[in-house]
Amino acid sequence: MDKTIRIGGASAAWGDTTLGMAQLVEAGGLDYIVGDYLAEVTMAILARMRAKSDDAGFIPDWLTSVRPVLGQIHAAGTRLITNSGGMNPLACRDAFQAMAAEAGLTFRVAVVTGDDLLAQQEEIRASGLPEMFTGASMPEAFRSLNAYLGAGAIARALDEGADVVITGRVVDSAMVLGPLVHEFGWAMDDWDRLAQGSLAGHVIECGAQATGGLITDWEDVQDGWADMGFPIIDCVEDGSFTVGMPAGKGGRITPAAVAEQIVYEIGDPAAYRLPDVTCDFRDVRLEQVGPDRVRVSGARGYAPGRNYKVCGTWHDGFRLISTYMLAGGAAAARGRRMAEALIERTERLMSARGFAPYTETSVEVIGADDSYGPAARRDAAREVIVKIGLRHADARALEVFAHEFVAPGVSTAQGLTGAFGGRPRPAPVLRVHSFLWPKSDTPVHLHQEGGVTAVGIPAPGGGTQLAGPAAPQADPGQPGDPHVPLRAIAVGRSGDKGNDANIGLIARDPALLPRLLGEVTEEAVAQWFAHYLRGDVTRFVMPGFSAVNFLLTRVLGGGGSASLRYDPQAKTYAQVLLDMPVRVPADWLAPAGPLAGVTPLATGGAGRTDG
Repeated sequence: MDKTIRIGGASAAWGDTTLGMAQLVEAGGLDYIVGDYLAEVTMAILARMRAKSDDAGFIPDWLTSVRPVLGQIHAAGTRLITNSGGMNPLACRDAFQAMAAEAGLTFRVAVVTGDDLLAQQEEIRASGLPEMFTGASMPEAFRSLNAYLGAGAIARALDEGADVVITGRVVDSAMVLGPLVHEFGWAMDDWDRLAQGSLAGHVIECGAQATGGLITDWEDVQDGWADMGFPIIDCVEDGSFTVGMPAGKGGRITPAAVAEQIVYEIGDPAAYRLPDVTCDFRDVRLEQVGPDRVRVSGARGYAPGRNYKVCGTWHDGFRLISTYMLAGGAAAARGRRMAEALIERTERLMSARGFAPYTETSVEVIGADDSYGPAARRDAAREVIVKIGLRHADARALEVFAHEFVAPGVSTAQGLTGAFGGRPRPAPVLRVHSFLWPKSDTPVHLHQEGGVTAVGIPAPGGGTQLAGPAAPQADPGQPGDPHVPLRAIAVGRSGDKGNDANIGLIARDPALLPRLLGEVTEEAVAQWFAHYLRGDVTRFVMPGFSAVNFLLTRVLGGGGSASLRYDPQAKTYAQVLLDMPVRVPADWLAPAGPLAGVTPLATGGAGRTDG
């Protein structure tokens, strides 16, 4: 228990600031710094890049972030792990080594390959495996096809002396679990420790999201946004860890802030399935142990399955999305009618040129509460953004719209502006097809100076779900109770998995969890999102830190680049849900009550709020 390993998380995704690496290096004392850059559709983008050049297909941002501090990294002996290799990790290695050589530095670099299964697509397609979430048939061809590898090869590379490990697609948390397995010598069937190490990786895989970035109570952090701190974990041998950040940086690390990151995109918290372990987060405990220091413990684990999750992307026609701004009285009504008329006009022009109608259209008026559906406050918005989304099998049909894009500004209603980007351009629609593929049919290799070696990956065959902690009895409100916004009793975070949305909620105090369970039911959430929902809502309870997670299936209009929505990744869903009215006892609002200072809502029934 005396040994502590310090790991920093320098990036949340491709496009995140490149300043995280320098901040963590300058903080000093880190054993490892990890850089996470990949998302599902990112792989298809990188595949297109690689098809154009053998030297492309990786994330250049990692090199940009490392270059200014490479000498300090080398002097400190800090080891780097990144999935920025994307679709071409060997080219990423070559680029890094060239950069190091230019600086007169030498690093032992290892590369993990085996995730890219595109060369096996005929065999995979012959299997006919349906999409694991929707049951959809396998597409005719894939643009990318990548297995989510685990931590085993990363740990092996570190065992053999690598200073830098570059991977393609691995589960994000593997970049932290690998070093912990290496440093502590954990067995690959020590399920509870593997689950704790995976949780550590999950907490820091999204960079500043763990240090107060994106927290519900944004007012507590806003002064730090210009220089947000990136997370550092101190992990000990039993797998428990403490979340912190460099001194003097912006952010806020509290149990609630860390909890919001834990619930982010986890699905069933009793069965968070990873290639090395199936995690159970229901009894995780969070403890404030100092200013901006939170200790995390209590994750448990059991055996994973024999398969990897594989994410394939495939081309399904084209989409075009454009926006306008309108201002003035009844802006929302004018903008909506303008969009509808433009769609009608362009479909008529398309038909005259022999094109079929649009396969899907979407109009959203941002500023008119369209995200809230029936619960919207239909105020007379005087300034709105109108988004028009279109889908068609033929990009040439969408070009008809692009050529008519400016016409509404001179032939519909006054007050339209904001076409700063010029004519919109059709873009490919990339859909995701996920399925399970045997680990035994997915060879993993380690590339080092001495050559290429195969890495054996255990496939234990799955374990039995663990018994979980008891949830408290739900406490629904009573008729006549005052209503308050859900955010008065809970904080939350949301995100996507394909076409599904995850919304995690954490009670602001454990004593509020029974009321949260009583008021925010599966039925209530389904009603709140009925304007989007095409599937089911399932609720999972995490009593350890007074949280619940909702999984909403088929709710994102296809999700990712396949969606025409302004929010195709459920980034706004938690904030939308936190506006839902919930009933609370009147004495909670009294000066000595837990909600003292909260103003009750004037309710209009059916979840609508008027004040």
